[in-house]
Amino acid sequence: MKGAGHRLAAVGGVALVAASVLAGCGSGDGGVTINVYKYPQENFQKIVDRCNDEADGYRIVYHKLPRESDGQREQLVRRLAAGDTGMDVLSLDITWTAELAKAGWIREFTGAAKSAVEEGTLETPLATARYEGRLYAAPDNTNVQLLWYRGDLVPTPPKTWDELIEAGARLRAEGKPGLVEAQGKQYEGLVVLFNTLVNSAGGRILDEDGAKAVVDDKAVQALEVLKKFATSDVVDPSFSNFAEDDARLAMENGKAAFQLNWPFVYAAAQKNPEFAAKLKWAPFPSVDGGESKVTVGGNNYAVSAFSPHAEQSFDAVSCLRNAENQKFAAINDGVPPTLESVYDDPEMAKPYPMKESILEALKTASVRPRTPAYQNVSTVISTILSPPADIDPRATADRLREELQDALDSKGVLP
Repeated sequence: MKGAGHRLAAVGGVALVAASVLAGCGSGDGGVTINVYKYPQENFQKIVDRCNDEADGYRIVYHKLPRESDGQREQLVRRLAAGDTGMDVLSLDITWTAELAKAGWIREFTGAAKSAVEEGTLETPLATARYEGRLYAAPDNTNVQLLWYRGDLVPTPPKTWDELIEAGARLRAEGKPGLVEAQGKQYEGLVVLFNTLVNSAGGRILDEDGAKAVVDDKAVQALEVLKKFATSDVVDPSFSNFAEDDARLAMENGKAAFQLNWPFVYAAAQKNPEFAAKLKWAPFPSVDGGESKVTVGGNNYAVSAFSPHAEQSFDAVSCLRNAENQKFAAINDGVPPTLESVYDDPEMAKPYPMKESILEALKTASVRPRTPAYQNVSTVISTILSPPADIDPRATADRLREELQDALDSKGVLP
């Protein structure tokens, strides 16, 4: 068996950390228990079993958080606020890192643990794990949206939003499916769409420190694009009520030629081989012909500040997110890796034929506004932008700026 410090030492000659602490703790099936709290991931227990086979002195136990993101956060925040020592490794939505770091509830990655995380990890996912220049989490999986289209209807995918709307309109004029499906419901999906448009236009929602609401002229341009799409002939009449799966199903049912969505739609399409054969993908459309900067998704691992087993927890994180296990999760659970080397693995070719497009998108992707008040920021944005057809670009920007600043000025960890 490998010592508990083994994985942290195997990075660019970084010195072994904490081996003396862990030596003599017993075998992997005894001694210390490392409690991992993560959302329900179908094949995650197999990854835990693999890591337990390698662990020396501790055993990982998988505890399932609620399925919904809000329920996950609520359980973690309540227990951390109480100083619960029964949680060691936490799976966090990437938007929670700053909030929990600011509260002092998760530990900073330093030394060998920090080097192990940074080595080979794609920069944009890595940015979601930092707060105020320090590393507080380890990217587990990531995600970016692509433009999905019907290859039998669209010989050349559009590159801009204007081209996308024009292509859909042409198809509809010919009596063919031409709708464009996307997420316009009052929830995080709408925030993701807006953030992508703002960053692709070169704008800002908040300042670099996440302390001031900016919502600049480029953000106004993004609002103009969203308004144009939401009031176009190619938007689904149910756009303002659609989340990810609604958009997927609408396209699978023959209503649309395009959808903007995450890569899970490819795996889902395989249940309908006739449709799957027609499904193609391309980069997310740009705002003005420049580079599209899609909003990254995913989850990070953090170590609780109240865990009495910090060294073992950092080592467990190193195993849970190593290249072998990221590849396993990508193939079996459909979650894109954060380690660039995994995309080059030949076994990724069949389940991820779009892997090169995902990798390219990740290299130019953007993050959501980084602030401890993100939960309030997200709520404000989704509320003000809903329904998207009612957007008045300049007036909406002014309202966003004012109400976002109120959200940023709130104190403490948000409920």
